[in-house]
Amino acid sequence: MDRGGETAVTDAVPAAVFRGRREVLCRKGVVAGWCLLVVMFSAFMSGAAAERIKDIASIEGVRDNQLIGYGIVVGLNGSGDKSRATLQSVTNMLARMGVTVSAKDIKAKNTAAVIVTATLPPFPKIGNRIDAVVSALGDAKSLQGGTLLLTPLKGADGRIYGIAQGPVSIGGFSAGGGGTTTQKNHPTVGKVPGGVTIEREIAFDIAAQKEINIYLHSPDFTTATSVSRAVNAFLGHEYARAEDPSKVVISIPEEFRGRVVDFIGMIETVDVEVDIPARVIINERTGTVVITRDVKISPVAISHGGLTVEISTEQMVSQPPPFGPESSRTVVVPRTDVSVREQKASLIPLSGVSLNDVVKGLNMLGVTPRDLISILQALKAAGALRAELEII
Repeated sequence: MDRGGETAVTDAVPAAVFRGRREVLCRKGVVAGWCLLVVMFSAFMSGAAAERIKDIASIEGVRDNQLIGYGIVVGLNGSGDKSRATLQSVTNMLARMGVTVSAKDIKAKNTAAVIVTATLPPFPKIGNRIDAVVSALGDAKSLQGGTLLLTPLKGADGRIYGIAQGPVSIGGFSAGGGGTTTQKNHPTVGKVPGGVTIEREIAFDIAAQKEINIYLHSPDFTTATSVSRAVNAFLGHEYARAEDPSKVVISIPEEFRGRVVDFIGMIETVDVEVDIPARVIINERTGTVVITRDVKISPVAISHGGLTVEISTEQMVSQPPPFGPESSRTVVVPRTDVSVREQKASLIPLSGVSLNDVVKGLNMLGVTPRDLISILQALKAAGALRAELEII
């Protein structure tokens, strides 16, 4: 219904639309009381905290890239390795420096062959510095006190994007003697803080883009639709469309052509209601159970009981009588007792239409995490657990 050129709030309009439109309405000069009503109505309709787009999705082209290289760490206190690859690498390095030496003449274990990795951030600039991770490749005992020599780092395309060099920090130690050792952290893995200098940029002209693609971290039809609706409500026009459960395409308005960074900065702050599927995650190794908000249980009755078997062994001493035969001797005789206890089984009704109901019902059973996992699996097999059961 029209009220002075503005559209009234109705139950038929999604709350996400009003959450995005509240800023548009306020900018148009609507009274403060009406803006407050829209904010309160959208919060009431949502029933859950909204997430920013930047927290649930990523922008196409804005991504990290992995770098890797082979290098040598020197200056170790006899904790390096003497593998053939390491000795040959040292020989080749000395040859490039004008020193001729045979690999057989190298006896010290003060060097170690390492693999150097680094993560190239989005839009890297030449001269910027990032951290490098150094991992021993051979049988080196520790990289403590070592220095990484100049190491080129390559990307997946084989091109060099950075140069790594610097002292290695392992954040721990390994020491011992006489058969006793003590160790903190992993002495064969270290980091070179700010040890990588970026030498090549990745070409990606984001300012020339006419549309941006948003990829959801967790693909979902409902969430993708919510993102497109929230963006359209925020911009006041149909600029966004959901192409599949993980991709939302947004056309850049004319007023933001050439200012794509400003546009993305605005879009990333838009709030979206994230729809999480009803799911139960079980880790049988640790006994961890995670239940999402929308998990429900149909009315069922569960009988939970336990059988306990205890076996105890007591060592008894058999003492021969005095003045007995010479062959008599004192012996230790084990005495074993076995007891069996079985708890009475009781039927407990269990049902729930909300997460609180489900948790309260499961807590009523008073079971251990291991028993809880078995009960949830039985509920799923009976069709009473209305959720996806995932075992990791």
